[in-house]
Amino acid sequence: MLNLPLIAFQSAIMGQYILVFLTAFLIVFICTPSLIRVAIRKNLTDTPGDLRKLHTRSIPTLGGVMIFAGTLFSFALLLPTISNMIITGGLNSSQINGAIYQHAAEVRMNWTDASQIINDSNYLIAAMLILFFIGIKDDIIGTAAVYKLLAHVIIGMILVLMGGIRITSFHGLFGIYNDIPYWASVFLSVFTYVVIINSINFIDGIDGLAAGIGLIGSAAFGMWFAFAHSPVLACLAFALCGSLGGFIIYNFSPAKIFMGDSGSLIIGLILAVLGIKLIEFDPAQLPLNIARISRPLFVMSILAYPLIDALRIVIYRSLKGTSPLAADRNHIHHALLDMNLSHRQISILLYGYTIIVTTLSILLSDIDYTLAFAVVGGIAVFGLQVPLIIKLRRRRTRATIVKEMNRNQAI
Repeated sequence: MLNLPLIAFQSAIMGQYILVFLTAFLIVFICTPSLIRVAIRKNLTDTPGDLRKLHTRSIPTLGGVMIFAGTLFSFALLLPTISNMIITGGLNSSQINGAIYQHAAEVRMNWTDASQIINDSNYLIAAMLILFFIGIKDDIIGTAAVYKLLAHVIIGMILVLMGGIRITSFHGLFGIYNDIPYWASVFLSVFTYVVIINSINFIDGIDGLAAGIGLIGSAAFGMWFAFAHSPVLACLAFALCGSLGGFIIYNFSPAKIFMGDSGSLIIGLILAVLGIKLIEFDPAQLPLNIARISRPLFVMSILAYPLIDALRIVIYRSLKGTSPLAADRNHIHHALLDMNLSHRQISILLYGYTIIVTTLSILLSDIDYTLAFAVVGGIAVFGLQVPLIIKLRRRRTRATIVKEMNRNQAI
């Protein structure tokens, strides 16, 4: 028997998802051309010259302003409406108890956690404001890497210690189901924020890459939270998704504007918060079709490319005796450029990689979580080593040819 009030309520929530996405998309899509003109007029551009820079003309760098504005405005605008629908404007308690059950065909809405999620939003917005101004400063006059790292740690501590948005367990991964000690939870959570924020910043090296990976990630998070009946978090994800959808039109190769640190830091922060909230989501409130998916593995799969690239580059720089935060030309997308692939081809290739790895984590949801992690992680790591192996072989081949030529000349 159909429950018409429940269907009407779920349709209204779905309408909010569409509205928050379209609001963010239109704000960024309509306003970005004006920002481009102002940035060019005021000379707020990134000029070529550095060996790491891949563009040949001056390009505005303040795209993060639009990503921040579109995401924050659309989410803040609709948050009161969504909150009211969940807490007071939805079904009454008898309708809820009579229509929805845990782990049944119809799943119980996440009513009890709604107020906590809304409270978390206040800390998230405060953290977004801090990171946004740090990013703007770096885009305009530059900021020392150590000060940016310190700011990321402070942001993580605000969200963990004040907001309580932290990882409390591995939720079955490596066979660990119990809560980890509080000190370990705080350390792991702050470390997670710092790593994800910086990993998104690291991949912002070619046209459309960071925006596209963020778009795919936010869309995946949004759909997961929508299926999990967590409207506030779903709307946050769709707000970011809409902003990036409008931005990537101008950022895809050939880029008319760069997002800069003001954009990449915001993307990393929101994805980190969404990832931790997803990992910590109460499995008792999930429908069967997603309750069986390993939540930590799903999050890591969505962020596989930036996380693996960041881990590899930090290890590489440390072994070379340079700062892990020092910029260089040793990222995976640089190796793909050395294979004569264009910005478009590299971005599309890595979009596809992200979708495949994420899909694989879902398809392997019926096997042991640790085994699934080993399989997905192994495939993800190996897939990203292929261009590096090819680059190394080409370098050795060139070195051999040069050595042979020098030997012939000596003779």
